[in-house]
Amino acid sequence: MNPLIEVDVVVVGAGPAGCATATALAMEGRRVLVLEREKFPRYHIGESLIPFTYQPLERIGMIPKLKASHFTRKYSVQFVGPSGRASQPFYFYNRYDRETVAQTWQVLRSEFDLMMVENAREKGVEVREETEVLELLREDGAHVGVRARGADGVEFEVRAAVTVDATGREAIAATRNAWRRGDPKLNKVAVWTYYEGSKRDTGIDEGGTTVAFIPDKGWFWYIPQHGNRVSVGVVADGKYLTRDGLKDPEAIFQREIPQNKWIQDHLSTGKVCDEYWLTAEYTFRSEYCADRGLVLVGDSFGFLDPVFSSGLMIALKSGVAAADAIHAALAAGDVSAERFEGYGAMMRQSMENMRKLVYAFYDPNVSFKTVTDGRPELAADLTDCLSGDVGKDFSRMFAAFSEYTTLPAPLPYGVPRPSESSLVAA
Repeated sequence: MNPLIEVDVVVVGAGPAGCATATALAMEGRRVLVLEREKFPRYHIGESLIPFTYQPLERIGMIPKLKASHFTRKYSVQFVGPSGRASQPFYFYNRYDRETVAQTWQVLRSEFDLMMVENAREKGVEVREETEVLELLREDGAHVGVRARGADGVEFEVRAAVTVDATGREAIAATRNAWRRGDPKLNKVAVWTYYEGSKRDTGIDEGGTTVAFIPDKGWFWYIPQHGNRVSVGVVADGKYLTRDGLKDPEAIFQREIPQNKWIQDHLSTGKVCDEYWLTAEYTFRSEYCADRGLVLVGDSFGFLDPVFSSGLMIALKSGVAAADAIHAALAAGDVSAERFEGYGAMMRQSMENMRKLVYAFYDPNVSFKTVTDGRPELAADLTDCLSGDVGKDFSRMFAAFSEYTTLPAPLPYGVPRPSESSLVAA
């Protein structure tokens, strides 16, 4: 007989979304077990925090740790044309409090994610690494836990009132249940690596993110990190990046460098210090945000094009929001999917607001500067959306963008899964 563990909540995956969920629940007194397939620290992309990651990080006690860390401080973002002409840096403190929301960080994810795991343990979460979840257990239409295998090769079962899928882009619930849905247009390819010794700005601008444009609405990210490293990657349509039959990630990356003079100049003094990484068609959403006894958080719920560095913000925000919904559901003794309607609605609003902005960014007919020059009152809305304050009503701003482009209709995904009886009746 398999050993049996009983907890309130089992979380599959110890990335930022999983740790945020688990930590917030443990701080409410819930018994939480996190199962993580890998051994931390481990590599992960997604390294730039935007201002509105502050609130969820503060909620789970991470801000003092980040302020004491060696992570590069980030106060701004700038945009650079293919000619190398850079905009004035956009400083977050021109709108937000300089000591809180306006100061954020460029993180090395292997170190940041380990900090999140250690913080979760400090708050009372049990985290088991090198543990593979083999099966999501269901009984009578409800998720009741998982079957897993530990580092010692021994299988065991975890019984829990709620199972949280925080498995990132692997998205085991969406993948195994065929809930995964793509985006009609956002099918980009990203190729990236790391440089040592490349150029970086000085003073308060040292940690700023740079978005550097190349033809056909492609772009480079340039993210300064501690230890004299820079994360740099190129994102564009696959048809553009693989033109003339080019397939090798290094060859693709190196060919694009001269397409932006700023990138070419800044990388000229550095050398590559890591492998080349590639990912494709990464924008997706789960058809459902929750099932009976199951909640999806972070990238397991969905992932959006990384141009505005929204991934970590959405992951952290989803984690604490899911924790609140789960805590309330446990208190009510009702973990039906319908209990998570509010959570799903919040996540859909957050992702749709950012998704519309991403669509506008990729449309050659749209210039954020042109829109805000003509409608200065929209500058604050644009700033808030870009900074991750995505729970607001931006209908006024998107109405202005609609004069230049066709914005996407909301995707009908991310709702609670209807009950079996509802499905039969339908």
